[in-house]
Amino acid sequence: MSLETKLQFDDQFIAKLSQDLQEPAWMLEHRLAAFHKINELPLPKLEKTNLSKWNFDSFTPYTEAAPLQSLSELPEDVQALLFDENNVLVQKNSSVVYKQLQEELQAKGVIFTDLNTASSKHEDLVKQTFMTLVTKDAHRLTAQHGALATGGIFLYVPRNVEVEIPFQGLFYAEGEQVAIFPHVVIVAEENSRVEFVANFASKGEVALSNAVIEVVAKQNAKVRLATISNMGASTVDVLYRRANIGRDAEMEYIIADLSEGRVISNSTSHLNESGGIANVKSIALGSGDMRANITSSAYHWGTHTASDVNARAVMKDNASCITNSITKIEKGASKADGQQSSKVLMLSDQARGDSNPILLIDENDVTAGHAASVGRVDANQLYYLMSRGIPRVEAERLVVRGFLDAVVTEIPSDSLRKTIHQLIERKLR
Repeated sequence: MSLETKLQFDDQFIAKLSQDLQEPAWMLEHRLAAFHKINELPLPKLEKTNLSKWNFDSFTPYTEAAPLQSLSELPEDVQALLFDENNVLVQKNSSVVYKQLQEELQAKGVIFTDLNTASSKHEDLVKQTFMTLVTKDAHRLTAQHGALATGGIFLYVPRNVEVEIPFQGLFYAEGEQVAIFPHVVIVAEENSRVEFVANFASKGEVALSNAVIEVVAKQNAKVRLATISNMGASTVDVLYRRANIGRDAEMEYIIADLSEGRVISNSTSHLNESGGIANVKSIALGSGDMRANITSSAYHWGTHTASDVNARAVMKDNASCITNSITKIEKGASKADGQQSSKVLMLSDQARGDSNPILLIDENDVTAGHAASVGRVDANQLYYLMSRGIPRVEAERLVVRGFLDAVVTEIPSDSLRKTIHQLIERKLR
């Protein structure tokens, strides 16, 4: 089922979509409520970014894809994004086409399946979290997502279960005017540990990726969430990540924004209870006419909480990036510690970068700090490398690698570092 739209789809389309997916009644009700808000709500307000000419309306809202018998059926460069064949779910366009979960994890009570299946088989668990952190009435894009979400993942890790092998989600769009709306829900119960890696990739004139990831990390849980976005120049790439972090829980974000079109990348952590930790390691590499607004926010509500944002962005050609780091320490969040570091490197006279550190402090007994810089390649570094016989183009590449490696080398996963390095190298060449 495919339908061309400029937001001309109606209640009947939403009802048929839900019927075809064999969803429970509560999901249809949610879709319809979100649909009715799309035209009522404004686009999100982003710092120094004009969204008026971005394509949020002209796309095909549902494009079905055939199941895969094996991962080898994927295009070679897309397949290369997966570093393990275990615990994998692949969504192509609007359909989940492949999923695999180790039997030993199923025996421990781990749930790893598409969101559509989970909404029926694990209704109570899904309803507790689905679109509660990213709400359908936040702005037009979240309403659009709530109405059209398909595919996606539900990952549930029971109490005291630690999973060593990362779970992987591959969200792959192919074709003209295709749009995808994957939604990921991760619930980590008390004393659990889990790592989830989400890859977003495209081929062809894909129009829109409007994705949401919601994470609940309960007491003493440890969650690592990695997102690697590598969409093409025609795509508006929207990704909202939200996390509720419980007592003594740890949330680590690894974010690689490598898409070439229009990018909204937003991460928000709520440190709701004492001892919670949120760390963000973020890189962006823009080329061509890429435009990006990248925001990392941490809200400290509990005492003795800590957050750290370490962000690096490199812009080349005509690319432009706004990087926002927001730390909000609420009244009563004593002994909180919020730190930020954001740096932007521009490789051409046409490239643009802006770094906005924001500290909002409503409590006295806290520690907070930030560092921000925007600049061009150091002429002395280039001179030194070129004086050793290295051509200028390669010298610039070495400088960029070193600049981004200040963040990439802190990533504790060898496979993740390798994947990100390969994508950076590909874009630089």
